[in-house]
Amino acid sequence: MSDSISLVGLRARGRHGCLPAERELGQEFVVDVTLFLDTAPAAAGDDLSKTVDYGELALRLAAIVEGEPVDLIETLAGRLAEACLANELVEEAEVKVHKPAAPIPLPFDDVVVTIRRRRG
Repeated sequence: MSDSISLVGLRARGRHGCLPAERELGQEFVVDVTLFLDTAPAAAGDDLSKTVDYGELALRLAAIVEGEPVDLIETLAGRLAEACLANELVEEAEVKVHKPAAPIPLPFDDVVVTIRRRRG
């Protein structure tokens, strides 16, 4: 599939992590998703119903980040990928979850987990 739609830099506050302080205080997570699908039908008919409404998707993804906490951002990424693949037009999704405020006692720029899931 050569067509894709990307949503980059979606920010939402969540309480994910293994440490009690992460659960209590929460922190900002940044999500990037790339959806692989055929956009030709949407383009041919100029029809939103034949593609992914990325505004609606952003709201769904933010609700997952803001929702039930998990220990690992790998788990969070998996939940986000499931939400992306819930749209029957999406054949594959790549999800990146950034945790820029991870509890690491050294200077660093970011922690990112990237997963890629296909419709099975």
